[in-house]
Amino acid sequence: MSYIYLVPVAVFLLFQITFLGTYIAAVLQGHVVPTVPYISDDGTYSPESCVFGQLINIGSVLLGITIYIRYRQIQQLYSHHPDLGSLLLRYNKIAVWFGMASCLGISIVGNFQETNVRIVHFTGAFCCFGCGTVYFWLQALITYLVYPIAGSKLYAHIRLGMAIACTILFILIAITGVMSHILFKGDNPRQWYPSDGGWYFHVVSSISEWIMATIFCFYILSFTDEFRDVRLEHPELTFISYSITL
Repeated sequence: MSYIYLVPVAVFLLFQITFLGTYIAAVLQGHVVPTVPYISDDGTYSPESCVFGQLINIGSVLLGITIYIRYRQIQQLYSHHPDLGSLLLRYNKIAVWFGMASCLGISIVGNFQETNVRIVHFTGAFCCFGCGTVYFWLQALITYLVYPIAGSKLYAHIRLGMAIACTILFILIAITGVMSHILFKGDNPRQWYPSDGGWYFHVVSSISEWIMATIFCFYILSFTDEFRDVRLEHPELTFISYSITL
């Protein structure tokens, strides 16, 4: 029996535990106020930053494995059903690159705190949410293309809905996030109070980020049923002998 379907489950659980665990730790340490901080704010200061970075790295690797399994699944599906069309292969190849870029962005966000290297942190966040949203659109399209041979129309509709939601939230995060930082007049954005300015933009932006991250996790979890029919075997290892002529 193959247990490949447990990989997206592990991704879902790990990220949820990471987000909630570091939030609780950051609040208890007094590093953030308990009024909806950004997810990355919870992992800004040690010791929670150490745990946050480590778990995010593990999660990024597991997410990359999930994306690769999905890529190979569609490749194999096309090899048995070439009538699905060459567009499926093209979308699949584009999707895996955007998916891997999103994984890299997640790792960057977890390891480059906003307080230390802001431009790198924001670049990672853009890759995480931006490339991840594109990946979701492509996977929704792929799910429609492979139906009814694989998957279901219900999952296609759900993934399309989540892709639309992520697009709206991504735009909302970008606009309100910029506005909140422009209007912020306080000393520490991790200790953001209504009197510091830009409060409502900050709340909208941070809540949108939490919702979007949760949708990301559920989107990956939606691959579970389709992965039940997948089995990965150990790759073949070939030794190449070189002859040296003196």
